[in-house]
Amino acid sequence: MPLIGAIADDFTGATDLATMLVSRGFRTAVVIGTAAPAEPLDELDAVVVALKSRTAPVDDAVRDSLAALRALRTAGCERIYVKYCSTFDSTPTGNIGPVVDAVLDELGADRAVVVPSFPATGRTVHRGHLFVGDQPLAESPMRDHPLTPMRDSNLLRLLAPQTRRPVRLIGHDVVRAGADAVRDELAGTGSALVVVDAATDADLKTIAAATAEDPVLTGGAGLALGLTGPHPDSARASSAGAGPAVVLAGSASAATRNQVTHAKSALPHRKLDIAALRADFDAAVADLVEFARARWAADPDLPPLIYAVGVGDELEAATPEGATPAGELLERALARCASELVAPGARRLLVAGGETSGAVVLALGATALHVGAQIAPGVPWCRMESHVDGQDRPVDVALKSGNFGGIDIFTTAWDALS
Repeated sequence: MPLIGAIADDFTGATDLATMLVSRGFRTAVVIGTAAPAEPLDELDAVVVALKSRTAPVDDAVRDSLAALRALRTAGCERIYVKYCSTFDSTPTGNIGPVVDAVLDELGADRAVVVPSFPATGRTVHRGHLFVGDQPLAESPMRDHPLTPMRDSNLLRLLAPQTRRPVRLIGHDVVRAGADAVRDELAGTGSALVVVDAATDADLKTIAAATAEDPVLTGGAGLALGLTGPHPDSARASSAGAGPAVVLAGSASAATRNQVTHAKSALPHRKLDIAALRADFDAAVADLVEFARARWAADPDLPPLIYAVGVGDELEAATPEGATPAGELLERALARCASELVAPGARRLLVAGGETSGAVVLALGATALHVGAQIAPGVPWCRMESHVDGQDRPVDVALKSGNFGGIDIFTTAWDALS
């Protein structure tokens, strides 16, 4: 079976896809950045590269994605999976379309399917329109996402300004007719990005079967449901051993805000203070770290919660001239908290938010993640080796996309490690 290489545009997306691949029988490694996997390739069926490119400038996202692609090809990966969020997080100029175009051009391929659907998390596509649960994307909380506000639910309209290729649609009538019908329809599209309707797991399996010979797949993690690997028992243990835990919630999504509110009734908590971070960043972070360590001393089994935004809160409306934007400041603060808490003993981190997750993993100096127990659809515990203050320390980390997980995830996730 050809080795699959995946390029994920953020760290939560990488572990999301890796979880799905492992569940489908692929021995999977997640590598950070564009380095080649450290593990022997004969022990792997898939390699997922975790980038921090979702909200990067378009040129940077394309550059990093091509570097990852070349590393994967050098490693022997024959099929490429471009992974983006199931809510199609992007701006009018990218980064989904430009990255897919660049990957296709690099490989000399003409077309790729576009399949963000992930029914297990409520993401479905009907007549080219993306739904989040029962809401069209543009009427969901994603409408007001602080980094990538999604104001249109029509994937064809969203994608057209981002790509040089025509954007086509294969509707439910064709998908429900079976893999041969989808394959025949794809054969007639020519050079194009092809949005494919999918509302059920069965639809995803049909699309995967129809594209079994395609060199490039693009979509959310749901599309991997239709793939079948050679090692059905490929899940690895994730636990790095006992140690203090902490929740670092940087996402401003509606789901994470509700999770924060729920967790505050059970966990010691502290909200990030943007004004304090602007006035004296080091002192504000030191105060957060001291809060967490004091909570561990009082009850080592109770993880403190450090969060950015709660229900009813708004991020700073305006950034002072020449100052760091509020979102970036919060991300930096949580990443610094992670490194300063791991050094004295934190061994279990639950991180909410794609940008925050990337910042935390980079701050901890990890080069690879080993996928373990799943907490919720798309959210696994992973084991990694942190490199902080010149020392290597094993750490369990769960990287939660802002919109994923049940309302009690911050209090129940730890059960999967016990």
